[in-house]
Amino acid sequence: MRIPAHSVCTAIRDDIVAGIHERGGRLTEEVLARRYGVSRVPVREALRTLEAEGFVVTRRHAGACVAEPTEQEAADLLEMRLLLEPLGAARAAQRRTEAHLKVLRGLVRLGQERARLGNSDDLRALDGWFHETLAQACGSHALTSALTQLRHKIAWMYSVDGPVSPPETWAEHGAIVDAVARGDSDRARAVTALHTERAALAHRLRTPAGDRARHTQHPVNTAGLRN
Repeated sequence: MRIPAHSVCTAIRDDIVAGIHERGGRLTEEVLARRYGVSRVPVREALRTLEAEGFVVTRRHAGACVAEPTEQEAADLLEMRLLLEPLGAARAAQRRTEAHLKVLRGLVRLGQERARLGNSDDLRALDGWFHETLAQACGSHALTSALTQLRHKIAWMYSVDGPVSPPETWAEHGAIVDAVARGDSDRARAVTALHTERAALAHRLRTPAGDRARHTQHPVNTAGLRN
């Protein structure tokens, strides 16, 4: 069975974000194909996609390498998120479906419960799912894709201190969902802007020296990967 290129792309991107493939490091098709248990064809396609997304660059005499964003480029990512997250929430208030609302409300309930228990690992995952679902609810493929790429790149470039008050964070999530449910795009935009600005303060720039490569095998599991 041919492994889809988007699954390979997701696996390589996840490993770049995690620092397994270090910034500036070479990405050789043969090595990657062996690591992920696929042929070189989907790897080649994945590298082209990742180059378009800004995670990979092609250098003369070196081939594909992990990109090395500057501090200014990293700062721009947070500024872009401050602009696009509120826009996405405003659009979600206009275009969300009942299915989106059901998932968002469920995530808020679960997040508030986990916040009371203080389970930080669960909260990180739930926060990611919340913002991913909110982006999908905006009804714009272009905007959803832009927000998804921003989240990946910010996770790559920044570490995040735990929120000072997880219950407050999830109360803000709840306020966003309430505005989206009411179709109040102005309120959704305003609440999300405040939430995003506060969350940005917890981000700390990673240094390339902090990236550590891991050398375990990582076969592609198409059932568990999302593009």
